[in-house]
Amino acid sequence: MPYKQFVVSIIAAAVSVTALAATETYPNRPVRLVISYSAGGPVDIVGRLAGLKLAEALGQPVIADNRAGANGNIATEIVAASTPDGYTLLIGSNGSIAINPGLYHSLIADPVRYLAPVILLASSPLILVTHPSVAPNTVKNLIQLAKSTPGKINFASAGSGSSAHLAAELFKGMAAVDLVHIPYKGAAPALADLVAGQVQIMFTGVSATLPFIKGGKLKALGVTGEKRIGVLSDVPTIGESVPGYEVTTWYGLFAAAKTPATIVRRLHGILADALAGTDMKSRLAALGAEPSGLPPEKFAPMIKLEIAKWAKVVKDAGIRPD
Repeated sequence: MPYKQFVVSIIAAAVSVTALAATETYPNRPVRLVISYSAGGPVDIVGRLAGLKLAEALGQPVIADNRAGANGNIATEIVAASTPDGYTLLIGSNGSIAINPGLYHSLIADPVRYLAPVILLASSPLILVTHPSVAPNTVKNLIQLAKSTPGKINFASAGSGSSAHLAAELFKGMAAVDLVHIPYKGAAPALADLVAGQVQIMFTGVSATLPFIKGGKLKALGVTGEKRIGVLSDVPTIGESVPGYEVTTWYGLFAAAKTPATIVRRLHGILADALAGTDMKSRLAALGAEPSGLPPEKFAPMIKLEIAKWAKVVKDAGIRPD
């Protein structure tokens, strides 16, 4: 049996099984929290913060399990194929949940079909930064330079199909500029080459670039969210120069599809309360992120809108995964 057919059959069997654990005794054993990216990144940090809060409230260990690979698809497949009983949960992001459906045409585990959204934990903008040798100090002037020198400005990304890559492609389309993509095997080497002046611009996470901005090694031109952020309050949004432009990275908790609604509601309630507290707010602020708490009934339609948005960007730019 081909691998894809085999995995799909496992998922189909798993989601058809009635949850074995009685919801009134949930949980009576440790909970596995599958994190879709490697340790140390923002998805991992947000996931582990959520895991700590869940463990405190549930009275059971919540074991973080980093399963990086295939832009988050491996972790998604693991949770999609699990028994829908609340003992295997997923920390996913817009990259793995919203971008992948448009990027991978042979996606094994469709997140809309095989996952149950629990809560939108937090969201954060990216930031457009340049090497100091790049003359423009504003997004408007960068666009003017790009229009006068098409194909001469390059931008780094963490890889083809990454959130940062698609943020740049959306910018290219909306600003009608020709920029050259230089993909890397991760955000860290891309940022290192940007600081060294090997590439000129990059859309990337706020927390990773903040020390370089404050140290004068990079220039911040604009943030991709709908509003300015506190840690860089003097940096305008890109939407102020390119009306309608908005990109946020987000982090959410998911269970397997058909997980009992009582379990989903309990998990949401625990984390919504935690996100309203000063501890989580301050920890997320250090990442340049804001807490959300969006419930499943609002999170699910948001995901569908995000999937449609990024599928169009992928198609228009002709992007294929590495």
